[in-house]
Amino acid sequence: MLPQEIIRKTRNHEQLSAEEINFFIKKMTSGEIADIQAASWSMAIFMNGLSREETLALTLAMRDSGEKLEWKELTDKPIVDKHSTGGVGDKVSLMLAPMLAACGAYVPMIAGRGLGHTGGTLDKLDSLKGYKTNVDITTFKKAVKEAGCAIIGQTADLAPADKKLYAIRDVCATVESIPLITASILSKKLAAGLQYLVMDIKCGNGAFMENMQRASELAYSIVEVANGAGTKTSALLTDMNSVLGKAVGNALELTEAIEYLQGKKADERLDTVTMALSKELLINSGIAKDELEAEVKLRQSISTGAAYEHFCKMAEMLGADMDILDNYEQKKPQAPHVEAIYPETSGYVESIDTREVGLGVIMLGGGRTRPEQQINYTTGFTDFCQIGDKVNPKTPLCYIHAEDKEAIALVSEVVRKAIKISDEVPEKTSIILRKIE
Repeated sequence: MLPQEIIRKTRNHEQLSAEEINFFIKKMTSGEIADIQAASWSMAIFMNGLSREETLALTLAMRDSGEKLEWKELTDKPIVDKHSTGGVGDKVSLMLAPMLAACGAYVPMIAGRGLGHTGGTLDKLDSLKGYKTNVDITTFKKAVKEAGCAIIGQTADLAPADKKLYAIRDVCATVESIPLITASILSKKLAAGLQYLVMDIKCGNGAFMENMQRASELAYSIVEVANGAGTKTSALLTDMNSVLGKAVGNALELTEAIEYLQGKKADERLDTVTMALSKELLINSGIAKDELEAEVKLRQSISTGAAYEHFCKMAEMLGADMDILDNYEQKKPQAPHVEAIYPETSGYVESIDTREVGLGVIMLGGGRTRPEQQINYTTGFTDFCQIGDKVNPKTPLCYIHAEDKEAIALVSEVVRKAIKISDEVPEKTSIILRKIE
């Protein structure tokens, strides 16, 4: 087989065999196929797409490019996970994993860092002193077995083809291809040895998929391919036209997640999404027979303190400074400057340019503008307003946490421009947009 012939066939809308796709991925991973050829093939896929059969073959080839985890020692409980396509203020994984562990599941979660304007689960956990997101497979497996859950980053041995192909896609403008996104997400998840998966497909101005059509296409692609690969998967489309929760920024989101697990008052939208995704996994895996039973189990995991215990056990096994968690309110990381942002007029929050809010965190140093950049974990926003909130010049839109006052002045204007205020009360919409099974 020749790589240029595979490129030509995709360019000309011809179907590739699983053998051809396996050949290309294997040779690309080993370096026998040049990056320029991989870039050409990714552009052909971006322009012409792949069939569902081809996407499945690509996903499996990328999954099989490295180590595949087996959980032979964990046969007493189902092995589940959740993945989000990325949002602003999305800290759901931090609560969902220990809650599910407390309900009787194992949750081996391979998470990612911030991408563009969206935050990353690993960056949030890095804000907890000592927590190691980069560990070997043996440590990962031990943490899952003893804590019930573990959240780490992708290891070098899991789906190395994805790591290489993504780096190529990132610099040749082919990131947004639905077949390539599907294979990228699922190759890592399937390599983790999951039995059940739920996808949170974000849709709105703060998401990579801004409209329902594209979000639905991605959801169907992922659900069909994952189920075709033997992992029972469903997807929820959730609204990302507003910040999820009240906090945006790594340590600030970690604080909101910890307070949620401790049973303190939770933001309604954040609670709705967390519960919906968690219930989906409990029902699909057979831990709960219906939504009512699932909700009771999840609420009890919080009220009894079991979910937070699992979070702390996970953190301890992955190296976190437990003195901080034991005294979190006093010892949590904090920025030196915190100031309120006020609106210039009175009215109701009609809309939020959520992408701009995410970019505001980057401007505060809480996200990256280059891959190797060290970020400031303490910066971001708290008490962020939601659509429908009544505000006036004495009611803060949010609070900015920053390293210096110059940054506050600059980002304040970005936030004010991102929030549209109207005299009319906006119509309330559901945060759960659609379910795809």
